[in-house]
Amino acid sequence: MGHVIVTGFVSLDGIVTDPDGSGGTPAGGWAFRHGPETHGGDKFRLGELMDTGVLLLGKDTWQLFSKLWPNRTDDFSTKMNKMAKVVASHTLTDLSAFPNSTLMNGSLSEYLRSEPRTIAVTGSLSVIRALQADDLVDEYRLMTLPSIVGSGEKMFGPSDKPVHLRLDSIQPAGAASLATYVR
Repeated sequence: MGHVIVTGFVSLDGIVTDPDGSGGTPAGGWAFRHGPETHGGDKFRLGELMDTGVLLLGKDTWQLFSKLWPNRTDDFSTKMNKMAKVVASHTLTDLSAFPNSTLMNGSLSEYLRSEPRTIAVTGSLSVIRALQADDLVDEYRLMTLPSIVGSGEKMFGPSDKPVHLRLDSIQPAGAASLATYVR
């Protein structure tokens, strides 16, 4: 099984819902109010993982990304379009809108056991929750923004047992900070 990295924008009060405003929620767009130096390019420091790893996405995030990335030609977008993507969906059938996308075969745990590459998960809270429930996340790369959103889903929900991570690094990113936590 490959190393599993969860990346995400998180508000100061722990909310992950609708950071870009595409979900149409009342507080949506909170992450993008802080300028492109906070969210543009490879802010989650995926680097060579974009060439060697796989991006695991749920249906909604894949649909959003399939409208966003294929029309862009900057260096990061080109890498995003070339990156291998696996979609956890039981309803999608046509993945042609976003290059290098395939449907996940079997269950999430079966897929993870068979995938040797490093797996990055972004957005896709339902996928993240399933990984957390099975204790399969090895690393979190969380971009914390100085916004208090007030309502929405949180990155971490109720858990049957505590999980203790180690702070690996913290780096400023515009108005935000990128903190990497590992097992």
